[in-house]
Amino acid sequence: MAMRVQADDVKIGDVTIKVRRAGKGMPVLFLHGAGGYTQWLPFFHALTEHYEVIVPEHPGYGGSDDADLIRTIPDMAMFYLEFIETLGLDDIHLIGHSMGGWIAAEILVRDRSRVQSLTLIAPAGIRVLGVPSGDGFIWNAEESTRNLFHDQAYAEILLALKPSEEQVDTMLKNRFTSAKLGWKPRWYNPDLEKWLHRIRIPSLVVWGDDDKVMPTAYADLWQKRLPDVRLFIAKECGHLPHVEQDKIVTPHIQAFLKGIER
Repeated sequence: MAMRVQADDVKIGDVTIKVRRAGKGMPVLFLHGAGGYTQWLPFFHALTEHYEVIVPEHPGYGGSDDADLIRTIPDMAMFYLEFIETLGLDDIHLIGHSMGGWIAAEILVRDRSRVQSLTLIAPAGIRVLGVPSGDGFIWNAEESTRNLFHDQAYAEILLALKPSEEQVDTMLKNRFTSAKLGWKPRWYNPDLEKWLHRIRIPSLVVWGDDDKVMPTAYADLWQKRLPDVRLFIAKECGHLPHVEQDKIVTPHIQAFLKGIER
């Protein structure tokens, strides 16, 4: 029997966002990347066996309101601190992918009191000198799709789909918001790295060994800067380990969460 995914509009201050949630147990808060929310993934479904999985759409993405007050990723972090307080969440397992990982790190250098673990999946947010990240702002649509994956069969499936007018509008909205947040400097905050030592909670960094968006060299820097960290590199995998290698990555994340619960 398929688990029902609840989709609600949640108002935080003057901003209403779309929030999907399913499952019961301790909360897992998942923050999506620059591509926005696409669907309820098998990764989410697997986590609902033991947790309540909460997947908001960031302000400016998908079914959520635009928010003039949110101009930077640190602004987004402050928004999510209010989101966590408004929903009364505590003992959170925080998971962020790509831009969502950057948001998660910015949240935790400010306040980690309600979060018990951090999982970063190919996060943006910091910079390795001499190793540029991929630039989705200059890639065309096909390049952007292909560069997400090691296995091009996944890209072929997505490229064969013909989006509806509504989906095209959403993609344009997401792209505009991503440009506002990540254009300059490209996908990092020069001030974040020096404060990562404040994230004094158990952390897991997950990366694909063939990530063309955030090169694997970035994983080493996160491992150096986070004080209590484990690193897992998924083989034959691009920028979406929880999608492309979910059969391997999901159990690894589940074991990490179970192992550190207090």
